[in-house]
Amino acid sequence: MVLRLRLLLGSLLGGSLLLVMLCLGAQNLDQRERLNLGFGQTAPLPSGFLVGLALAVGVISGGSTVALLLPGRDDRP
Repeated sequence: MVLRLRLLLGSLLGGSLLLVMLCLGAQNLDQRERLNLGFGQTAPLPSGFLVGLALAVGVISGGSTVALLLPGRDDRP
């Protein structure tokens, strides 16, 4: 249980730090793109921000998945 909690908190903290650094670094980028979501468009965002956002979400979701799928003491042979 402690290992799962450490993995979950580590992935959330790591993804959050990536997101904060990404937001600070994307302040002065000139090229801004809009995403078509099917029902509307997003605000103009820098393309590097979109790629970095996908990376941060991947870190958070991957770490959370590993923490949730980790076998417990009862599941081990």
